Amino acid sequence: MRDIDVRKALRREVLKRHEGESDTLVLHELGLRHGVARVDVAVVNGSLHGYEIKSDADTLERLPSQIDTYSLVLDKATLVVGERHAEKAIAILPRWWGIKIASEGPRGGVSLREEARGRMNPSVNPIAVAELLWRPEVATILRELGFPEKELRKPRAHLYRSLADAIPVDELRDITRAVLKRRENWRHQTPLG
Repeated sequence: MRDIDVRKALRREVLKRHEGESDTLVLHELGLRHGVARVDVAVVNGSLHGYEIKSDADTLERLPSQIDTYSLVLDKATLVVGERHAEKAIAILPRWWGIKIASEGPRGGVSLREEARGRMNPSVNPIAVAELLWRPEVATILRELGFPEKELRKPRAHLYRSLADAIPVDELRDITRAVLKRRENWRHQTPLG
């Protein structure tokens, strides 16, 4: 069972679950922390839910660092893992992560079984959440908050820090999700539905 097989099954499941929801954006390969990691599939609606795929053909070598990065940014996270790696992967996941086990059927189809339902991330990092936004998006929000134009010309890292300091984290999460859903010209991510 390869990554592409699991990815197709996950995509079908996610798109079916959110079919007809006009306030939901599903993305393929959402970059986090300016490319430090990429979530395989991200669902943006009332929360930011990321799915990481580890098929039987993958290794778990990068999973610990992915867990660390995803835990800074995502509201919810689910590992979609092949049976070969399931036990080892489950042992290192934070308790709030969801788990889906991918199995290959007799005719080669992949099915996904929910092993554990995910919960809300108890500790996102506000700066990491702000980093999901592009510089012009951050500047617009800060301008609306009354920041002077001189302040908006500072380095991008300063703008993220200013935004994270100016808004409570739950409000920042809401604003960030709203901006992502309105964004039209995605650079590297591809909206799926």
